[in-house]
Amino acid sequence: MLQQILRAPALKAILIQALAFPFMLGLVFLLARAGVGMTLLAVALLQGLLAALITWRAGLARWWCAIGLLFAPALLIVGMLDLPPWLFLLAFIFLLSLYWSTFRTQVPFYPSGPRVWREVAQLIDGRPGVRLIDIGSGLGGLVLDLARRRPDGEFCGIELAPLPWLVSRLRAKAGGSRARFIRGDYAALDFAAYDVVFAYLSPAAMAALWQQAAAQMLPGSMLVSYEFRIAARAPDKTIAATECGPLLYVWFF
Repeated sequence: MLQQILRAPALKAILIQALAFPFMLGLVFLLARAGVGMTLLAVALLQGLLAALITWRAGLARWWCAIGLLFAPALLIVGMLDLPPWLFLLAFIFLLSLYWSTFRTQVPFYPSGPRVWREVAQLIDGRPGVRLIDIGSGLGGLVLDLARRRPDGEFCGIELAPLPWLVSRLRAKAGGSRARFIRGDYAALDFAAYDVVFAYLSPAAMAALWQQAAAQMLPGSMLVSYEFRIAARAPDKTIAATECGPLLYVWFF
């Protein structure tokens, strides 16, 4: 458990901010000696640039570069706004319910879109009574769309973060959808119960996903990953779901 925490990108991002800080102070000092003054916002932007550069060199996912860049300027701006404390509490509760498991799973909340849903619908077109699970289903868009298109199939989403799970449940109930949504960790699932497993996770999760899929998925089943490949095995099929955007990768068992 301790090793997993130490490997977490969130902790690495915090350490990178700490590492960038003395370099930022050194640059500010040198610029001041050269007669170049800097505002607090400029100093915060310099901190962000250094943190983003170190994050990129450390090989973290690209969204961590954006977080590293914006963290110090955002902290400064929020501090200048003099907002009431209860607003920070509400923001914390909202973000906690949305990104509940990101620190442990290293999978951020990032939904797919209608073009991806259409491609997945075409992939399962020749599978009557298909059973599909969307692992990390977010707000449930893919599952709800497929349940509407394919009343003969069984479509389920599993989500660990409470807020997206609750929203997807409410959306299904309000629309009278047959789609099901489970709150939990997909690692506890048995993939043998499904014909198709769809994943939009992160590079950090792909190795464990492949181990589970290879051990559990039955002959004739299909694993679909949006944007992220599996290093252990080349995909059997690659689909351009969006123009100049991420690809869909498909593995057949």
